[in-house]
Amino acid sequence: MTPAKWVRIWNERLPDIPLTLVQVPATEVSGVLRAGEADAAFVRLPVDRTYFSAIPLYTETTVVVVPKDHLITAADEVTLADLAEEVVFHPMDDVFDWDGPPGEPAFERPATTPDAIELVAANVGLLVVPQSLARLYHRKDLTFRPVTDAPESSVALSWPEEATTDLVEDFIGIVRGRSVNSTRGRAKPPAEQNQKRSEPKGTRQKPAAKSTGRTPRARAAGGGTRSAGAKQTPRRGKPRRKS
Repeated sequence: MTPAKWVRIWNERLPDIPLTLVQVPATEVSGVLRAGEADAAFVRLPVDRTYFSAIPLYTETTVVVVPKDHLITAADEVTLADLAEEVVFHPMDDVFDWDGPPGEPAFERPATTPDAIELVAANVGLLVVPQSLARLYHRKDLTFRPVTDAPESSVALSWPEEATTDLVEDFIGIVRGRSVNSTRGRAKPPAEQNQKRSEPKGTRQKPAAKSTGRTPRARAAGGGTRSAGAKQTPRRGKPRRKS
């Protein structure tokens, strides 16, 4: 993930609430969220929908990673049938739910995707991964080509459903591209906040909640965010009854 844009918008709208990004292995993201070490995270679908909420963001192109001098590089794109006679690695952290992995099976499964990349560089076999992983583990002696009929991997923003705080809602709005004035967003620009402070006479506001004395913070794991802090309730005015 490259969440720099979302972090910038967060800092503009909520400058008093720090947002911390933490990178963790994909296989550990679920545990980090369940342990409360992050409020939200960018994950690969599927997730346990009995516990997590998830908003799909995009679906990645699937590619095959090959040595630069491999015959496959002569084509702009390939199919799974083109890999039928090739050794194709199926690492233990593979993100695809294959009915049957393509190609010839390797002697043993690599423990991780980086391990499989090293084997591809050694001309031992090939590897099918989402394009972002091919770029993440890029090497000068390797390249990749799209696989047109391979399964695809979808990326989503996910968080524990029962922990949907106001700050999590703010981050969801930013990721989904809602404007600061969106009726579904909570964060308001300073000008609008100042306007609320000078409401006309004849309205009565409910007393603000007592401060807890703690500053809300936001942390993000696995490319996700954690927004811990007291919930904020919008103020509402109630007109006085005429006498």
